[in-house]
Amino acid sequence: MRVKSGTVTHRRHKKVTDAAKGYYGRRKNTFKVAKQAVDKANQYATRDRHNRKRNFRALWIQRINAAVRAHDESLTYSRFINGLSLAGIEVDRKVLADLAVHEPDAFGGIVDKAKAALAA
Repeated sequence: MRVKSGTVTHRRHKKVTDAAKGYYGRRKNTFKVAKQAVDKANQYATRDRHNRKRNFRALWIQRINAAVRAHDESLTYSRFINGLSLAGIEVDRKVLADLAVHEPDAFGGIVDKAKAALAA
């Protein structure tokens, strides 16, 4: 008796066409084209998960730099980060950016400590 693979193939094709739902033209319903489109979409998704981390770090740095300069015009971002390390303050950029936006007074205190560590 021969083995028929109809159900397995149908399940595999359905998985791909379900993933291609909402695509334009033959990309959504022709298996061969849909498979290429889904594979490419997964490549983009993987790449952009890494890029998202890069973009958020850049955004946090911009926000910290703006807040530092608003607090003290002579202080730059790089000198501020150097001051933090000299002061022994270990706060990551995500938290610093959040403080700069939502708790400006607390962020001002951190800036003052970093300036004092730079001066010492």
